[in-house]
Amino acid sequence: MATADEETQRKIVNRLKRAQGQLAGVIASMERGSDCRSVVTQLAAVSSALDKAGFQIIATAMKDCLVEPDGSGEPSGQVSMAELEKLFMSLA
Repeated sequence: MATADEETQRKIVNRLKRAQGQLAGVIASMERGSDCRSVVTQLAAVSSALDKAGFQIIATAMKDCLVEPDGSGEPSGQVSMAELEKLFMSLA
């Protein structure tokens, strides 16, 4: 049975794969010369899917990314809170 982290990662990957398929649809629409409304609607769906995946990645990774002092003066995590905040805001 998959752990919660594995399940979350699977869901994120699935969302990104759907976005990849949607993006392929946008490209195909552009190549066919589809109307602007259709292309923009598809592009909005891609953008939304990517945003949701990004927010999910940040939300589930926060505990792993935060720096926790271990007494050595060196960060034991991957990024500081300020860096995590910057990552999060880059999705906005």
